Amino acid sequence: MQSIHNNYSLPHGRLAKWLAAPGQETPLKIRVALVGTLFGTLPIFFGGVLNTIAVAGVLAYRHPTLLFRLWLVAEIVVCAARLCVLFISRRRAAQAWTTPTDLYILLAPLWGATVGYGAFVSVISGDWVAATLSFLSAAAMVGGICFRNFAAPRLVAVMIFFSLGPCCIGALLADEPVLLLTLLQIPFYMFAMSVAAQRLNGMLISTMKAERENSHRARHDALTGLLNREGLFKATDPRGTPPVRAGMTFLYLDLDGFKPVNDAYGHDAGDMLLIQVATRLRALASQHALVARMGGDEFVIVDAFADREAPQELAAAIARALEQPFELSPTLAITIGASIGIAHASAGDTDIDAVLRLADTAMYDAKRNKQSGPRPDHRVPKAAVTAVDVNLSPQDAG
Repeated sequence: MQSIHNNYSLPHGRLAKWLAAPGQETPLKIRVALVGTLFGTLPIFFGGVLNTIAVAGVLAYRHPTLLFRLWLVAEIVVCAARLCVLFISRRRAAQAWTTPTDLYILLAPLWGATVGYGAFVSVISGDWVAATLSFLSAAAMVGGICFRNFAAPRLVAVMIFFSLGPCCIGALLADEPVLLLTLLQIPFYMFAMSVAAQRLNGMLISTMKAERENSHRARHDALTGLLNREGLFKATDPRGTPPVRAGMTFLYLDLDGFKPVNDAYGHDAGDMLLIQVATRLRALASQHALVARMGGDEFVIVDAFADREAPQELAAAIARALEQPFELSPTLAITIGASIGIAHASAGDTDIDAVLRLADTAMYDAKRNKQSGPRPDHRVPKAAVTAVDVNLSPQDAG
């Protein structure tokens, strides 16, 4: 749907929030997407506007009385207001500005009320041609109301009530017994369409949740919860900024001593170690940094730093954090090390593959050039895993 691509503001007023409430508990991003669907399906919107104004205009010409003229004026004013608010909202959403969502939502039941008013004045006029045309118009609008607004089932129910409810009142006042059948038809129709809107709403929310879960699984490492390689390539911030741009820095790190953990204690211990490493990296990285597991025991941190020395300072902090023992079980604690490479993205090196290769090369330079030596784990002597000091090998892509 169109609305998925633009973020429309959530309603703030109590009434608008109640009308737009989804049929079940939903995450914030899905609620934003649901509100956005209310601004979509433009052909249905324009079809409804043209239909109601045309019917009101024809019947005002047929009955040039105050009641019918008021109906025509009300239709034109409300529809014009809805169109203006709709276009303003779409433009502001495209520019990531606040949208007048409350006003847009509240105008919808008001439009339903003008349709219902037209049906009411038509039936009490005694002109059965006018009554038939207005009733047909009101009934036809219900399908569009349901299909266009099922993201907000309460809004659908209220709009249908205001559109068809006056038909029942008019039938009671028309002194025509056959019209009393509408007292059974219309409530049943209102109930059926409201239930249909609720079911469509549930299906839409379930689909959105499934899409979000599938997208999350596709872009995140199942073990650590960090971004995976695909997730790092496709990650964006809320403003849609590409993950790699000039001025950003890559820290590419490889764990030293990870393979002996797997060999000596099994893959469960290795998995526990990777999870704890990911937790420490996420705690050290800034809130806006991208932290990814590239596969195996390799990790990447991507961030924009305020000064040139900040990446080296972060690398040193990572080295100190990874030197601390990891408790893999109540009886097992191990120490490991890491080799870290740093690459800076210059104005001409915003290709993520190119900068990753530079950081990877710098990491392997650090691994080859460092001074290594065994260091026993004094907390748990039986953990035959060595830790090595970290040498940093910065590589400037600029």
